[in-house]
Amino acid sequence: MITTLHIKNIGIIEELTIDLNKGLNVLTGETGAGKTLIIDSLSILSGGRFSKEMIRKGENNSYIEACIYIPTHQNSIDGNIIISREIHSNGRNLCKINGRLVTVNELRDFMSKIIEIHGQNDNQTLLDNKFHLNYLDGFIGEKLNIKKEYQEYYNKYLEIEKKLKENYGDNKERERKLDLLKYQYEEIKQAKLRQGEEEELEDKKKIIVNAEKIAENLKEADNALGESAIDAISIAIRSLEKIEELDQRYKETTSNLKNSYYELQEIAREIASNRDETNFNEEERDYIEERLDTIHDLKRKYGNTINEILEYKEELKSEIKRIENLEEYTNKLKDEKKNIEKELDKIANMIHIIRMEEAENLSNKINKELKELEMKNAKIHVRVTKQEQYNRNGKDEVAFYIQTNLGEDEKELSKIASGGEISRTMLGIKKVLADTDEVPILIFDEIDTGISGKAANSVAQKLAHIAKKHQVLCISHLPNIAAMADNNYFISKNIVNERTNTNIKKLDENEILQEIARISSGEINEISLKYAEELRKRTKTEKNKSEH
Repeated sequence: MITTLHIKNIGIIEELTIDLNKGLNVLTGETGAGKTLIIDSLSILSGGRFSKEMIRKGENNSYIEACIYIPTHQNSIDGNIIISREIHSNGRNLCKINGRLVTVNELRDFMSKIIEIHGQNDNQTLLDNKFHLNYLDGFIGEKLNIKKEYQEYYNKYLEIEKKLKENYGDNKERERKLDLLKYQYEEIKQAKLRQGEEEELEDKKKIIVNAEKIAENLKEADNALGESAIDAISIAIRSLEKIEELDQRYKETTSNLKNSYYELQEIAREIASNRDETNFNEEERDYIEERLDTIHDLKRKYGNTINEILEYKEELKSEIKRIENLEEYTNKLKDEKKNIEKELDKIANMIHIIRMEEAENLSNKINKELKELEMKNAKIHVRVTKQEQYNRNGKDEVAFYIQTNLGEDEKELSKIASGGEISRTMLGIKKVLADTDEVPILIFDEIDTGISGKAANSVAQKLAHIAKKHQVLCISHLPNIAAMADNNYFISKNIVNERTNTNIKKLDENEILQEIARISSGEINEISLKYAEELRKRTKTEKNKSEH
């Protein structure tokens, strides 16, 4: 149920907060005070249409927020769901569910399962044929348990249809797909990839790229240590040998120089050898780079690593084999589909028979309610039409049709012109479906248009009945409905700073009696108050009887 509704800058409503309760909530008050604006605000909050002309004069935006208590709902937080919609004069919309931004369509879909508004609004699932089957099936109840078995077969049917469509379209498409798979397979196959090949090539490339630089520096070192350098040292040794006999001090020097001479000869030979062995192979470098380019191209197309590419290759092989053997596989699927269709047809026929029987029963019950609502010539006909194609719920199409006057043709429920007729028709339907209808909040606008007396009392009783299992909001000008309410609210307007503003007040029992008296006679006096007391007492008695 809606626990709190906050409205800001809608028409003559500057800012309004309403605390609502369970059961039947009736809004009464002065003409033009803003009662309909409250219903309009709930319609807007439910994803309904909004005209920027509805924004209060002098303001740039309107804001509506509701706290809805549904503890069983998957989106509830501590049992509550916070819905808000902010609309700016430039057309900008901000819709939120529990603080999360959603589109207007998402908001509409979400709220369609929570609130139904019946009146001069377009937010009515009962006027939409696509919901009628669900209403009928809800009315039927456990008799349609076989629908679960049907849906199991239907899911299998859809799965087979998907396979046939996706994998085995027309021959041209199949050939195009097969050609592509074969091309990819051959491309990978011809590359002859090996595990660890990429790492090996990268190491070789590093060596080859640096080989030229290594060879150049070895050559330079070799040239520096050439024969001229070694010969120079040899000359120095011979010179020292000539004087070492003359002076013993030079003997050690000569020995050290000889050792250096021999080491230098060995180093020179090593450098020369390495120089000869280090060759820059341009051809090998080009091969490695070409190979690495091939690997990188395949990685870009088929996988992040060589291992993934090879795995994809095996997948391609399997898919190619499967497609090349499609005929056998397709025939198997078609046979399976035929068997499932037999089961679907059998169960769909059983469902159709049940729906036809119960549609007549539902029509009769609704028509009885309409007579009590002073729509004596109105007749509802719940049509069940068998279709060729399967759907999730069988092969039936369900639509509510109505004949509002004798001699006229039946027409779709949505073609009812009068707001009062719409509301009363919906009330009659909702009365019958009250126990099975899962929408928790129902709002009726203009429900008392053109009725009085016995019909008015009947409307009040039916609203009270529905309100046992739903939160009901109703704008009314009838004392019967106001007297039947669980909660009464008075809407008024006042002028502040030369601006009209809407106010709302929840009435206590004494104020309720005064409001019933005002509605019934146009003024509050002893006679109207006595009538209000009697009416209030009578409606309470009627409610107590219906509860037992």
